Amino acid sequence: MSEGRLIPELRFPEFEIEGEWEENELNHFCCSISSGKDKLSEEGVFPLYGSTGIIGKTDNISYSGDYILVARVGANAGFLNRAKGNFGVTDNTLVLDFKNADKIDFLFFLLAKIDLNKLVFGSGQPLITGSQLKSLKIISPKSEKEQEKIASCLSSLDEVISAHTQKLELLKNHKKGLMQNLFPQEGEKVPKWRFKEFEGDGEWEVKKLGNVAENIMYGMNAAAIEYDGINKYIRITDIDEHTRKFEPNPVTSPQGKLEDKYLLRKGDLLFARTGASVGKSYIHLIQDENIYFAGFLIRFSIVHADPYFIYIQTLTDPYRKWVLKTSMRSGQPGINAEEYKSFEIALPPSPQEQNRIAKCILSLDEIITGQTYKIEQLKLHKQGLMQGLFPRIES
Repeated sequence: MSEGRLIPELRFPEFEIEGEWEENELNHFCCSISSGKDKLSEEGVFPLYGSTGIIGKTDNISYSGDYILVARVGANAGFLNRAKGNFGVTDNTLVLDFKNADKIDFLFFLLAKIDLNKLVFGSGQPLITGSQLKSLKIISPKSEKEQEKIASCLSSLDEVISAHTQKLELLKNHKKGLMQNLFPQEGEKVPKWRFKEFEGDGEWEVKKLGNVAENIMYGMNAAAIEYDGINKYIRITDIDEHTRKFEPNPVTSPQGKLEDKYLLRKGDLLFARTGASVGKSYIHLIQDENIYFAGFLIRFSIVHADPYFIYIQTLTDPYRKWVLKTSMRSGQPGINAEEYKSFEIALPPSPQEQNRIAKCILSLDEIITGQTYKIEQLKLHKQGLMQGLFPRIES
């Protein structure tokens, strides 16, 4: 099972002379491993866990305490979760009850380090059984204090990650509130909130997207090839579903002759024109450098308004509703250039107010991006700790 000695690369100083970790079956730590049984209840008030985590509520408390859950069947077989308090569990999940509740934190991190998916079997429906888990070989420090120290370290980091994640959600909610209040709502001609210097500027006007844009065109029909180090290629799949940023994996270049008309300029807007991602938007920022856009995207060069001010209106509920309605086809959803031109946008009387609103939202977006990056780095730090605090194991 193992290669070399069962000693982790990282060890707290007080345990450096404790020697090798020991190997046991998971059954050594468990009282029982059983399947859940609850079904979803619309009237329930207690959390109901399924194979992916909390999926609803139940009116039946089938478990009370602190447990580890493992999805036992289906595409999520092997997925690990933690449940505390009063809750129910569906029958597609295994419930691990441990003899020593003080060890559960350490054992949860230990199991998270193991790829439980390797236990999955079955040519049809993927499955993990309780007996498989019971006989699973795991290694742990002989000293309970070392187990506690490792669990405490990782739990503290989880708390930090959780706090930063909550902050990120608050920032996103704050942005959503600003978007609702800095723009007029349906049937209104002025927003609820207005910067003081623009309070007497009067009503906003409605224009069509085509009235504020030029150079509207479809992208190039070229295959993606290995990145040449200079010219990047953006396709629908390279625009992140949540952040709307250019996040290709991997970065590619377009094949063939490159024409300047397909090269994006600062402030250009792109729209996905077909498929499940129809309506997805992207604004080109100078830091994204040389990018050519693909044929399933439509470019709008915003020249008669603040580009970011127009872009943020593509992140609103009215825009999403418009996309849903406009993209309806007998076959695959789609919106063409002429239809995008007809999308109505709200404009304040002065360009200065557009710019002020755009800068406000852009500043908040930068904070959200920074917070997202901070969480990613914390998760990478945790991943590194997990690799170092547990001995390397080979199956």
